[in-house]
Amino acid sequence: MNAPAKGFTPSRRDVLVVTAATAGGALLVGCSPATLLSIGAKTDFGAFGPFIKIAPDGAVTVISKHIEFGQGNHAGLAAIAAEELDADWDKVKVEQAPAIAKVYQNIGMGVQGTGGSSAIANSWMQLRQAGAAARAMFVQAAAARWSVPAGEVTVKNGVVGHASGKSATFGELVADAAKIKPPENPTLKDPKAFTLIGTDRVRRKDSAAKSTGTARYTQDVHLPNMLTAMVAHAPRFGGKVKSFDDKAARAVPGVVDVFKIPSGVAVVASSTWAARQGRDALKVDWDDAKAERRSSDEIMAQYHAIASGQQTPDGEAKWQVFQTGGDPAQPMSGTVVEAAYDFPFLAHATMEPMNCVAEIGGGKHKLTFGSQIPTVDQLNTGKIAGALPGSVEIETLFAGGSFGRRANFQSDYVSECVHIAKHVGDGRPVKLVWTREDDMTAGYYRPMVHHAVKVSLGADGFPAHWRHRLVTQSIMKGSPIPAGKGPDATAVEGAMGSPYLKATPIVDGQVSLPPAGVPVLWWRSVGATHTAFVMEHTIDQLARKAGKDPVEYRRALYQKAKADRHLAALNLAVEKAGKAADGWTQGVAVHESFGTVVAQVAEVKLDGGVPKVGRVVCAVDCGLAISPDQIAAQMEGGVCYGLSAALYGQITMKNGIVDQKNFDAYRVLRMSEAPTVETYIVPSANKPSGIGEPGVPVIAPAVANALLAISGKPTLSLPFVKPA
Repeated sequence: MNAPAKGFTPSRRDVLVVTAATAGGALLVGCSPATLLSIGAKTDFGAFGPFIKIAPDGAVTVISKHIEFGQGNHAGLAAIAAEELDADWDKVKVEQAPAIAKVYQNIGMGVQGTGGSSAIANSWMQLRQAGAAARAMFVQAAAARWSVPAGEVTVKNGVVGHASGKSATFGELVADAAKIKPPENPTLKDPKAFTLIGTDRVRRKDSAAKSTGTARYTQDVHLPNMLTAMVAHAPRFGGKVKSFDDKAARAVPGVVDVFKIPSGVAVVASSTWAARQGRDALKVDWDDAKAERRSSDEIMAQYHAIASGQQTPDGEAKWQVFQTGGDPAQPMSGTVVEAAYDFPFLAHATMEPMNCVAEIGGGKHKLTFGSQIPTVDQLNTGKIAGALPGSVEIETLFAGGSFGRRANFQSDYVSECVHIAKHVGDGRPVKLVWTREDDMTAGYYRPMVHHAVKVSLGADGFPAHWRHRLVTQSIMKGSPIPAGKGPDATAVEGAMGSPYLKATPIVDGQVSLPPAGVPVLWWRSVGATHTAFVMEHTIDQLARKAGKDPVEYRRALYQKAKADRHLAALNLAVEKAGKAADGWTQGVAVHESFGTVVAQVAEVKLDGGVPKVGRVVCAVDCGLAISPDQIAAQMEGGVCYGLSAALYGQITMKNGIVDQKNFDAYRVLRMSEAPTVETYIVPSANKPSGIGEPGVPVIAPAVANALLAISGKPTLSLPFVKPA
């Protein structure tokens, strides 16, 4: 099925096809969900395809299907295409792709979206082929113009040349090259011939715009006749509007309208300030009959009861095996080590709270904002507005962070904006603004988690029998993504498949996923946020119980599990870290997530009873390194983000109401607390793997292991610093 042309008008059959696809009906043979969800989309690609545009002056624009929300992926994506094209890197820029899932889908997701540290990995071959095809077109154009064999034509830094001395820039040849049919299977470079990829020349393309304030974010959008909206949300999750008094709200100067939407009461005004004052003046009576009224402590107590066997889970909470080996029924013998760990709810705490601009009605369906999964946002908008998903235009802007928050199945804040804009009507633009308090109390969280681990050591001091019980909410519950075999992988990733379990003869790993009314979502590095801590901190305790050095203990286990990448990363990190400075103690941790192995050595000391981290040495195996500078930046950011949560992060509830409403109560790492981070890349010829998230989960166990060396006491709950 080809993409529809501009001006496409959907037939009744098209509507039925999309309805079937989005409602779980049978798909037409040969049509993917991405194709079906793109019906109604407008396409107008140039001669060089959907990923590359070349201007008459020779400037090269790489079209990125992935959003840039601080992670710096645009530079790496552009470098992949520019390398194969042999473009002049100084003349390469990046443009955000339109929302067309058929063309710009994330290969690993099946929809257009950014997540799972997949931007570089899933675009690797796609952008190489796009760049190589464009290069071949220029070579053919030059060969024809100069009447020379194509094999004798060279390309370097945007200049096409021949041994005879003839040369032409991309700009001089672009008209001729555009007439040539792109090759379907262009010849790719041998990575040994790369001159851009893997060098420090690959630096961010957006730094100047973000430094000068010219980069465009949702709050920068100001359209003619635009209104601003805010929403009053229920104080408890699951609460509904029973009734409301809007008299005082409507009396606020600038307030245009007040009305109910599915998630609360919307106040629409001529300005953000008027919308805020109008919302504050509202009187809402909430129906909490189906709301979550438990405290976070009560939920955790339930998790403990399930893990300990005091409460028998049933239904969706029934125990599921995530890893097994040997005979789990065999009783443990010898030295036994037990540990139980608690992890709190965590907020994403993005620097830019949620916001969106929607224009609905009058023949228009357009969203302007930082869309992380455009296909899902199109689908949810289409359902509300009564439009084909592919006909929903999305202009994706920069976003100030996400860490997973902007990607949820319900498109929560986007759907709010669409409901409001639909009510306003006539395509009049509406900007929805969430405050920090809105996002902190009415958003999504990293799930609360409890682990109970019991390990017996063999005569050699290594794990002989590992029993693991994990209790948490399921992130994937209610997901439109078909459930595969086994438990929710987002809950157990990092424990499931761990080299430590592979090296253990008897393994009994099970997970229980009891429901709760608190909305949960992936949080930067997802399941690894807690499993890395449990596995790495437990290993240090086992090593000390066996009287072995933690580093040597890991080396032996990696050799048993044939975990060569873990071993190489560990060895590099330890070598580069050297000995700890006087007064500091080192802790080590190693973890794989999103295909990347990260080893960290953290130097820690106690300052007034509070952990202080001075230096962190990271060794990273992420396959072929596209941009070493950006890899280092991601390690620095990941360490600080993970350390911030480990030291201070927690969302608590009393009677179903969130306690933390802003950064005064949900403290984050200060600049003065940020450690020095050194990054070393393990040489690799493998395809690139994820880098945006793998640095996050390793820092907390590295710090905990240093504290264990200092005090001899394990850390059994986070955050490290408990509130007074």
